[in-house]
Amino acid sequence: MTEQKEIILESVKYIKQKSPFKKSPSIALITYKDASFLREFKVIKSLKYPDIPPNVLTGSKVNEGELLFATLKGSKHNLLIMNGRYNFYEGYTMRQVAHPIYTLRELGVKTVVLIDEVGYLNPRFTDGGIALIYDHINLMGDNPLIGENDETLGTRFPDMSNAYDYLLYDKVEKIFLNRKIKFYPSVYLGITGPETETEAECRFYREIGSDVLGYSLVPENLAVVHSQMKCAAFGMMSRELVADRLSEIDVEEQAKNRIKAEKTFTPLLKDILSIL
Repeated sequence: MTEQKEIILESVKYIKQKSPFKKSPSIALITYKDASFLREFKVIKSLKYPDIPPNVLTGSKVNEGELLFATLKGSKHNLLIMNGRYNFYEGYTMRQVAHPIYTLRELGVKTVVLIDEVGYLNPRFTDGGIALIYDHINLMGDNPLIGENDETLGTRFPDMSNAYDYLLYDKVEKIFLNRKIKFYPSVYLGITGPETETEAECRFYREIGSDVLGYSLVPENLAVVHSQMKCAAFGMMSRELVADRLSEIDVEEQAKNRIKAEKTFTPLLKDILSIL
């Protein structure tokens, strides 16, 4: 057994011992800390990240995050929620960033929903919109699959041709259309951050085919695909990054835009979880 697998199983053992569910949920949601749509869930129990052994993910504010055992209010959908995530720009290795994904897989999760706050490069997009992600470009210069491969976790060369499951995408798209809620099909660009983007970078990112960008989803998606799980992904668009229209970041305005997107997204949660 590889060291990576041993660490994963140590986390799994602890989480199973603490789980309030008789049966492990097949759905997991990973999002940035304290998104407003999380109020739609009844939290049955929570585990703070630093309390989950073997404590390989320490030393950052992100550890204020927690693993939630939750149920969507008004439904019978039990799921696991990562309220807060581990980011490469905080100094974690890619293997550390991906550790929770592999742990979820060993817990029995089959489908992962990824949600990120994103900036938009496409001039047809708008503040407070929702990006429905169908593909990505990795410009992070690294990924969690580099190094020794444990075949019990996934194949050495995972197929990325269906990274964001197209059947799930079609089902989610129909939900937006039936609800008459505007959404933006998007190619997500993964970059390291945490600095903001220059004018020239934004122009380049758009020219290579990106619609939105963020710092989180790509390594998570790679680990999801490697683990043979399905993935659906959404971006809450909080800032404009259209070349020739850049301005200094207004933190308050960015927060308002993110919350606007979350409010639009919230009523869709029950329908989305029902098709996963």
